[in-house]
Amino acid sequence: MRLTLAASLLVIAAPVAAQTPAMSPTHVPPITENADPAFGSIGKVEIVASLPDFDPSGIAVIGGRLFLSQPKQDMDTAGPTLIEYRDGRAMPWPSSEMAMPSARPAADRLISAHGITADTRGRLWVLDNGKVKGKPYEPGGAKVIGFNPNTGHIIAKLLLTGSMLPDSNMNDLRVDLTHGRKGVVYITDSSAKDAALVVVDIATGRQRRVLTGNASVIPDPGYMNVLDGRVLNGAQKPPAMPRGGADGITLSKDSTTLYYAPISSRRLYSLPTALLADFAVSEAELAAAVKDEGEKGAADGIATDAWGRLYISASDHDAVLRRNLDGSFEMIARDPRFVWPDGLFADNSYVYVTLGQWTRLPQFHNGVDMRKPPFIVARMPITAP
Repeated sequence: MRLTLAASLLVIAAPVAAQTPAMSPTHVPPITENADPAFGSIGKVEIVASLPDFDPSGIAVIGGRLFLSQPKQDMDTAGPTLIEYRDGRAMPWPSSEMAMPSARPAADRLISAHGITADTRGRLWVLDNGKVKGKPYEPGGAKVIGFNPNTGHIIAKLLLTGSMLPDSNMNDLRVDLTHGRKGVVYITDSSAKDAALVVVDIATGRQRRVLTGNASVIPDPGYMNVLDGRVLNGAQKPPAMPRGGADGITLSKDSTTLYYAPISSRRLYSLPTALLADFAVSEAELAAAVKDEGEKGAADGIATDAWGRLYISASDHDAVLRRNLDGSFEMIARDPRFVWPDGLFADNSYVYVTLGQWTRLPQFHNGVDMRKPPFIVARMPITAP
C-alpha cells in the first residue's frame, strides 16, 4: 500500500466563467471524406479537424469550441501541446507563451498536455504530465491547470509534487464539483509499473495515490489485442504495443460514480466518488468498494453523454462503442480511419474522438514512424435514449 499526501497549490481568484454560448456549426466545419465501403463502415462519421503536424490525444468541446492536446512523452515536437482548432487552423491556446516550448519555468507553462476535460460549469481543465521524450523531467512540470475558456485566464494550478513518481504517466482526468469546497480532480496514472488513481482536492491541493497494485488499475498479464492486422500479446521484444495501467476515466452524469479502466485490460471498473474524494477513507475500504462492471473491450478513452451513457473507444475494431443505461453495448461507429481511437468527449449532440495512431509510433516498429498524417478528429451524432 502506498499513500502520498502533499499540498502544493496555487489558486488564482477569478470570477467563474459562465459556459460560452454555442457557436455556429460552421465554426468546426465537417470535412467531407468517404470511408471505404468495403471495410463495412458503420454509423455516420464527420471529420471535424484535419491536422498535418499535430497528433491529438485529449479533447474537450466547450460552447462549440474544439480544444485538443498533444502529449510529448513519446514524440518530441517543436509545436504546441495545447490548441484550439478554429477555422481550419491549430491555434496555440491559451497563448503561444503557455502552449509552446520556451525557457519559462516548467510550473509556468504547459510541457506535455495529455488529458483535458470540461467540468459541469464549462471550465477547461488540463493535465500536464510534464514529460518530453529524450529530455529530463523538470520539477513543476506535472500539474493540473484549470482555465476560464472565455479569457484563457488560469483559475487554478495544482502541482503534482506529492503524487508524481519517476515511472508515472499521468494520463487523463475528470473534475468532480460535488465534493470538496472547490471540487476534486481524479487522475489516472497509466504507468505499467506503478499504476494508480490520483485524487487532488482543488481548494487545498491535498493529494494522494490510491489503489496502487489493485487489479482494477494494473495491466492484465494475459492481455492480447489485434491492431493493424497484427496479433499483439505484450510479449514481443522490442514491444509492439502500448502496455499500461489505469487510463480511460469518466464520471457518471451525477458525479456519484467514477468509471475507469487499465489500457491493457478489457474490464471496466467503478468507485463511489463519496469514498474516493474522502481522504479519511482507507486504502482497504477503497479496494473493497471497487466494482467490476464487466467487459468493455479494448479501450483507451471513455466519456459520458448528457443522459449518462458511456462511450468507449474500441481499438481492435477501429470503432466507438456505447454502453447503454441497461448495461448493454452497441457499436456507434466503425471506420477504417479510426486508427487507435483515443480521447473521447460527449455532449447532447455528438460524441467526438481523436484518432491518435499511437500504435504506429517508432518504438513499436523498430524505430520507424508508421503514422500517416493528417491526424484527424471525428464526431458522430447522438440522440436521447
